[in-house]
Amino acid sequence: MPPRAGVDLGGTKIQTVVMDGRGKVLGQSRVPTPGEGPDSIVIAITQALGAAADEANLATDSLIGVGVGAPGGIDPEKGMLINPPNLPGFNGEFPLGPELEQRLGTRVELGNDVSVATEAEFRLGAGKSYDSILGVFWGTGVGGGLILNGSQWVGRGSAGEIGHVVVKQGGDRCPCGRRGCMEAYAGRGAMEAKARHRQKKGEKTRLFEIMEKKGRTRLTSGIWARALAHEDKMALELIDQAIEALGAGVASCVNVLDPEAVIIGGGLGIRLGEPYAERIAKAMQPHLFVDDHPPEIKVATLGDLGGAMGAALLINPNA
Repeated sequence: MPPRAGVDLGGTKIQTVVMDGRGKVLGQSRVPTPGEGPDSIVIAITQALGAAADEANLATDSLIGVGVGAPGGIDPEKGMLINPPNLPGFNGEFPLGPELEQRLGTRVELGNDVSVATEAEFRLGAGKSYDSILGVFWGTGVGGGLILNGSQWVGRGSAGEIGHVVVKQGGDRCPCGRRGCMEAYAGRGAMEAKARHRQKKGEKTRLFEIMEKKGRTRLTSGIWARALAHEDKMALELIDQAIEALGAGVASCVNVLDPEAVIIGGGLGIRLGEPYAERIAKAMQPHLFVDDHPPEIKVATLGDLGGAMGAALLINPNA
């Protein structure tokens, strides 16, 4: 089968891959997500795909297609991205698919970023041995994906919004505008907002010192990991709150769906790894209705490439 490409469009980075028909990665490229709106993102995706194709010794117009996993609402028929969270400058609908097709010279398919990453883990990664999995992607926000009886479940188009399970009535305000969502406590964007607020009030933290040393403008997963390694008090407290929120929210979803396994992915989930997956499992335990038979908790095995690999799987070679 001819090669295809995938793009994982995230709040802090754009990851691209070029894959062969067996799922082997031939080339990849990763760039920061620009904050100047849709046009800058189209340019960044085009450049990153060009670099990945170069590494694979291919031209982008020789690909059978490019899949894009993006946050927010998706109209796959029209290739529209609709009000994506954590991507500044978008307002209403944006024709991301047609814009990229014009630049790349090949067809483009859009899918929800977390749904495609869950599909990748189900077909190629940690979920291969199960029929039903719940994907929990802990990064800038908290996203979810569902595979039930071997098939992806998208409901009426927005299933899997696990970050907006309410874990505290009338609780902290979420980036979505509502209160008490799991993402208000566990999303990296919300955690950063809290850290900045607390620092302005005079609390000490090394988070922003590490950020500046790394030449970053956002608190990435790596910065949180370094702060935790330094036992930074604020970082430890905010991560503890995140773990408790994840435990309650994920357990509530498990009580409804009863999947065989929960796959923990996303920037923070992968960076913090097994010890924190075990902490999430422990935090789930008090909230599980069937607490003597919990689902298996696994860390996503495709790493940072999982979202882009899942996006590439949107390209059906027989279409």
